[in-house]
Amino acid sequence: MDGLGSGIVSGRLVAGQVITLDGIGAQYSVSRSVAREAVRVLESMGLAASRRRVGITIQPRAKWNVFDPRVIRWRLEDGDRAEQLLSLTELRRGFEPVAAALAADRADAHQGRIMAAAVSDMSVHARAGDLEAYLLADKIFHRTLLDASGNEMLRALYDVVAEVLTGRTHHGMMPATPNPVAIELHDEVARAIRRRDAAGAERAMRAIIEEATAAVGGGE
Repeated sequence: MDGLGSGIVSGRLVAGQVITLDGIGAQYSVSRSVAREAVRVLESMGLAASRRRVGITIQPRAKWNVFDPRVIRWRLEDGDRAEQLLSLTELRRGFEPVAAALAADRADAHQGRIMAAAVSDMSVHARAGDLEAYLLADKIFHRTLLDASGNEMLRALYDVVAEVLTGRTHHGMMPATPNPVAIELHDEVARAIRRRDAAGAERAMRAIIEEATAAVGGGE
């Protein structure tokens, strides 16, 4: 399925193109049942549409479920990475600062401790140059922040944020040593939340996104 998904988001399979289960099976050396299941999943993402006696038609971007983490991952790996990063950054500007402000009102003490510990771990892993461990701590921070917002819709956007953070690390868009300014801004968010300072948490969260945008040359 990854091969098919990447082929669609990269444009190697163009909108309107018709493919078949037999063709998929031959190209990827899979059984017809496996090919059918892959198509079913791609249909759920809006990437393909299947009709009897017509075949499987590749769908235009306007039909895609652009919030699906797998679609985001494929676009970062093999698609229009710059455009995807720009749209994701604009989306994050719209909801993560709001989530931080809500967390300042709603976070409990345990969530505050998790965010503080995540920032401490980010600092340790940054000094060691361990980007994978740094990524894990960063993801824990953002997941806890969205949980602490107390808003189920914001919480559901965590996978979007996680794919952005993972994509930055895995596609060489992170410096070998993470920027200390970014870590300090995460600490500011955590401290503002513990102080119940909604405006300060929102401001620092917005600064995190702007710093990350600048670090990758205009996209995150």
